[in-house]
Amino acid sequence: MLIIDGGQSSGVGVSEECIASFQDIKSHRKFKYIIYGLNPTNTEIIVLKASNETDYDVFVGELPGNECRWAVYDFEYEVEGGKRNKLVFYSWSPDEATIKSKMVFSSSKTALRNSLGLSTEIQGTDFDEVAYESVLDKIRRLR
Repeated sequence: MLIIDGGQSSGVGVSEECIASFQDIKSHRKFKYIIYGLNPTNTEIIVLKASNETDYDVFVGELPGNECRWAVYDFEYEVEGGKRNKLVFYSWSPDEATIKSKMVFSSSKTALRNSLGLSTEIQGTDFDEVAYESVLDKIRRLR
């Protein structure tokens, strides 16, 4: 387990599996997305699911309506000149999640994000904020 202090870290570690699965998506495009969460004792960030499913709506459907999650999605989109891919970090904290859960996730996010080294982040509290068109709009503005 790695413990990476990002300034506001909760002391929650990042499992080696998180780093390995991220390298698989980054370097080898082995997965389309990875969903991360906390282990049952809230001491370590773990991989909950890694999938090759290419349907964006299936990915969004994996985000629970009442629990926090993080995810990395290999977002594919069209621009003048062809298709592009961008690895996007998602911080999912739905309104229906418990306050304690939101606090632990918020304070642990930096450790995961820093260990992955991703700059593009989507923060979502409801499904409209993570809808394909909303994410596409943000990615295009960042280009």
